[in-house]
Amino acid sequence: MAFYGAAKRISVSMRLAATSTCSRHYSSSATDPANLNLIKQLRERTSAPIKDVKAALVDSNWDIDAAQKELRKKGKVLASKKSSRTTSEGLLALAQTPSKAALIELNCETDFVARNDIFQLLALSLAKRALVLDDSSSSATGGAFHVGPQSLEDMTLNLEHPKISGETTVHNAITEVAAMMGENVRLRRGFVMPASSHGFISTYLHTSPQPGLGRIAGILSLEVDNGKTQVEAIQGVGSELAMHIVAAKPLFLTKELVPSQALENEREILKSQAEASGKSQMAVDKMVEGRLRKYIEEVVLMDQKFIINDTMSVKAVLDNLSKEVGSSVRVVNFLRMEVGEGITRQETDASEPVAQVA
Repeated sequence: MAFYGAAKRISVSMRLAATSTCSRHYSSSATDPANLNLIKQLRERTSAPIKDVKAALVDSNWDIDAAQKELRKKGKVLASKKSSRTTSEGLLALAQTPSKAALIELNCETDFVARNDIFQLLALSLAKRALVLDDSSSSATGGAFHVGPQSLEDMTLNLEHPKISGETTVHNAITEVAAMMGENVRLRRGFVMPASSHGFISTYLHTSPQPGLGRIAGILSLEVDNGKTQVEAIQGVGSELAMHIVAAKPLFLTKELVPSQALENEREILKSQAEASGKSQMAVDKMVEGRLRKYIEEVVLMDQKFIINDTMSVKAVLDNLSKEVGSSVRVVNFLRMEVGEGITRQETDASEPVAQVA
């Protein structure tokens, strides 16, 4: 028994010594000036966490190219595992020509990633790729058409960034950026709005970190009867109306386009509210009609008060512009888009982190 105990102590001592030797070897190799330089280079190339960079280099016997390959494989696997996580942050990216505008929404999990230059470059690149898509029926009428992720994911692009470059598919580029960011990244949706044959496209981006990016966007297509006369005046009002769309959140272009079901639903709600006042049926009917007119003024673009001059409606602004340029100017179509709208955000209790620390 005594012999067995002594042998066991010797075995444990040998294992500890081996572990210590291995740790000293890892530590000394990681602190070697040449290897420190490799760690720095690989970190700059991949943006991976420093501990992952070190581990990849050690496993690859300090071969930086092999280590980079392993990190990319690992990152893509992790990115696919994160693909079900909620992405309610991100950016809208806008690309535009005189005859067309393309708007896409690229989502991520946190606004921290949305501020990253690689994420922003990807968003702008996706908008430019969406700009080449065409829809013959929409081009003829000036109407916007929807661009789903499947319309873009097989297209090729080159991000031309020091950390990610070379031609690849949209799908692979999104996966690569997700791996680098350590978050789920998703191309959610997009729209392309072509101008009509005698028209203009006007746009406005709100909360814009750089040109072409923002969190809320307004786009509208204007049409002029007698061609493109007095371009500057039309474009100036067009930009103001795009800003108005962002601020006023219209749902319909004209009151004729408001669905009858929507009006009936609103009428029922207003009627219930008015009847609760206890007034006569005649008074209730007047209250309902008055509030219904107010509802139309709130949701119909042409009937809304112009945000820059609330003494005028949007229709009055267009009438004045038509007189100024000597030709009828009208809105063909408009679009308002906001990052994360319609996505259920995860609510967190502000007291939770404090409780966890306590």
